[in-house]
Amino acid sequence: ATMVVLSASICSGQGKALVSRQFVEMTRMRVEGLFAAFPKLVGHAKQHTFVETDTVRYVYQPLENNLYLLLITTKTSNIVEDLGTLRLLAKVVPDVAGSVAEVAINDHSFELIFAFDEVLTAGGYKEEATLSSIRTNLLMDSHEEKMHVMLMESKKAEAAEQMKKRQKDIRERQMQQMKQNFMNNGPGGAGMPSGGMEGFGGGGGAPSAYGGFGSDSAPPPGAFDYNKPAEPEPVDEGPKVIAKGMTLGGIGKKKDNMMAAMAAEDNLGSLLGGGAKGGASDLFGLGTATASPAAAPTTPLTLALEEKLTVTMNREGAIGSAEVKGNLTLTANTDVGAAAIVAVNRPEIAAKCTTDWSFATHPKVDKRAYEKTGKVSLKGGKAFPVGRPVGVLKWSYSAEDAAPITINCWPEDDGSGGVVNVNIEFELNQDRPDMVLRDVNIVLPLGTTDPPAIEAIDGQYKHDPARGMLCWHHDVVDSSNSTGSLEFTVPGSDVDAFFPVQVMFTSETLYCPIEILSVTSSSDGANIPNAMSKALVPETYQCV
Repeated sequence: ATMVVLSASICSGQGKALVSRQFVEMTRMRVEGLFAAFPKLVGHAKQHTFVETDTVRYVYQPLENNLYLLLITTKTSNIVEDLGTLRLLAKVVPDVAGSVAEVAINDHSFELIFAFDEVLTAGGYKEEATLSSIRTNLLMDSHEEKMHVMLMESKKAEAAEQMKKRQKDIRERQMQQMKQNFMNNGPGGAGMPSGGMEGFGGGGGAPSAYGGFGSDSAPPPGAFDYNKPAEPEPVDEGPKVIAKGMTLGGIGKKKDNMMAAMAAEDNLGSLLGGGAKGGASDLFGLGTATASPAAAPTTPLTLALEEKLTVTMNREGAIGSAEVKGNLTLTANTDVGAAAIVAVNRPEIAAKCTTDWSFATHPKVDKRAYEKTGKVSLKGGKAFPVGRPVGVLKWSYSAEDAAPITINCWPEDDGSGGVVNVNIEFELNQDRPDMVLRDVNIVLPLGTTDPPAIEAIDGQYKHDPARGMLCWHHDVVDSSNSTGSLEFTVPGSDVDAFFPVQVMFTSETLYCPIEILSVTSSSDGANIPNAMSKALVPETYQCV
């Protein structure tokens, strides 16, 4: 006869089931009734392998702790097969649960049910199974699954490696783009009247107690609050005058305005070089909180003497190229100013500016009169255009001494791995002891957003973590304060990440010894009141 097992279970001597697995459709009430009748039947039975009722047969084996391993079968089942199944289950239970204690049985109840399913199939039929095959099946160990898991882990590891590489590439590209912005545009571009660090409260030889963002101490009254963001500065459009006549520099101004508008749309104003609002103040938020609009001219004539520097030096401070480009710009604010004749000290200029100097007047300027008398006026006695700057005289000078300040930067790996020690120093050109530089800002990339650890400093500094930049500031660099050094450490390993170093400053000391001797009217020779300014600014000044 075919064996049919109705239920396999582990129960107590009182008929309480700890684990029970039914292989045919049975109601809960019938199962509980069969378990409740089992202790009474066992108590009256004379033999210890099975006991029968009118409907079912109980095949059982006593376990430790007054527990029974019980099979409930039909009366027509093969008792020999029932006993073989019982012996196999008696080996499976301690192997799966670890012991036959009630606590172990409860803790491994689901594992025991799975083991019962390996021995008996749905419907109560015996499977051809051994203890080792049951162990293997319960482990559910699959070579295909292992290969799949290994493949997935390999893909995850590869994706994590790619992510790290991508992050590194993005950081390097950002730093390279930042360097390129500095090299192309330059923080101290054309027309910049200030180095932009007016907010610093004096230089000095000792490190500033509030020089960086990480300082816990408050700045003294009246000093610049480094943690306070700079307020946006109003844009100075300048006077708008419609006039006909000579047009100089108009295209450049339109280009500058267009670039400023594009930068404003893309929120890139801090990286746009040039203009009166450029420089370290925009880059680091270190300028004055507010800027007053340009006042209306109060004199008939405005004169501007301006020189722009383009300097490139190597990391040891040797000058690669240095060039000065200067111009005399005249702006007639009234008709009286338009009739001006400007006299300069041409004999002195010709005597001192010989080798490596070149001069040129505007094509509409009377060149013969300038060369003979040093007077600047338009040909044919024409008047200058009103309300429009006119460059009337230009000069250039190219030589090593055209660099007023040199930078020596030495980044070195400290040998411990992951930390770079940087020593940087500046020195004023000894050939120009009369040179006075103000608002000197030396800006260098760090290659990381981590703050630097300042070891020693002359002057002050500020760290911009968003851009990974360090700005080293001096209020004045002159013959009495002609050198300075800064030493710091920063996490990293790439010594090339600290270049190019950018230098920004302002000065009223020109290389050209030009002087305005007089400004007179072409009509009656009377003196014309005028406002004059002098400025020496770096257009591109870098250490690469």
